[in-house]
Amino acid sequence: MRIKICIFLILLCVAAATPAFGQKKRSRTKRPVKKPPTAVVAAPKPTPEPSADPPKLNSRPDSEPNKVNSAPKVAAFTHIYVFERPGFTYPRVEIRHDDAGKGVIIFEKIDLDEPMDDPIELSPATLNTLNGAFTRLNFVDSTEDYEAKKVNVATGTISITLKQNGRSRTATFRWSDNPDAKLLMDEYRRISNEAIWKFEMQVARENQPLETPRLMARLSSLYESNELPDPPHLLPLLKQLANDEILPLIARNDAERVAKAIEKSEAKRIKKEEKGKN
Repeated sequence: MRIKICIFLILLCVAAATPAFGQKKRSRTKRPVKKPPTAVVAAPKPTPEPSADPPKLNSRPDSEPNKVNSAPKVAAFTHIYVFERPGFTYPRVEIRHDDAGKGVIIFEKIDLDEPMDDPIELSPATLNTLNGAFTRLNFVDSTEDYEAKKVNVATGTISITLKQNGRSRTATFRWSDNPDAKLLMDEYRRISNEAIWKFEMQVARENQPLETPRLMARLSSLYESNELPDPPHLLPLLKQLANDEILPLIARNDAERVAKAIEKSEAKRIKKEEKGKN
C-alpha cells in the first residue's frame, strides 16, 4: 500500500512539473532574438546641384575686354566709309580703319535684326591704292564736289571721311566721274565685298557647312568680275578652306580652283612687271 502511495505521489509530482517545463520551453521558442542595436543614420538631405558652370559665366566677361582691346580705339580711326542703300540686301555698310589698315566693318543685312561687325585688316596693296587716290585728290584740302551730273537713284549714297594732321573732311556723293573719287568708291566697295564674304563664310563653316558651296560660288563670281580689293591677300584662307574636311567636297574644290586662278594671275602680273623693268 505504501509502495502504491509513493508511486502515486511521484506520478503526481511529475504531472505537476510537466506543464511548467513545457510552458518554459514554449516561451523560449517564441521569444524573438534581439539583434544588436544598429546605429540609426539619418538620411542625408539632398544637396542642391551647383548652378550653371561658373567658368562659363566668368569666361564671357573675361573674353569681352580682350575683344574690345583687340579692336582699334575710336579715336585712332582716320578713314571712315559709309554706304547706304535702303531696300537692298545690305542697306548700310560702314568701314572704319586707321592709317595701318586695321579697323572694323559694321553692316546691316535685310534678314538680320541687328547690325553685324567684324574686325578687318587691309593689305598693303589695298592701302597703297587708297592712299594714292587720297593724295591725288588732295582730299582734306579740296572743296571739289565729286557728284556726277547724271546719277542712277538706285546706286545709293556714299560718304567718305579722312582725318589727317588734326584736320578732317567728309565728302558725300552717289556717283562720281572723277577717276580718283570713283577709285575710292570702287575700292571701298571691294573691301566690303571681301569682309562680308569672310564673315558669312566663317558663320557657315561653324554652323551650316552645306551653305559653303553657295558662298564659294559667290567668291568665284566676285573674283571674276574684279570685285575683290587684293585677291592674293585671300590665298592663305582659300588654301585653308581647300583642306577643311568639314566642308562639302564641291566647296573645297572651288576654293582650290579659285586659289590656283589667283596664283596664276599673280605670276603673270609679276612676270609682266619684270619684263617692263628690263
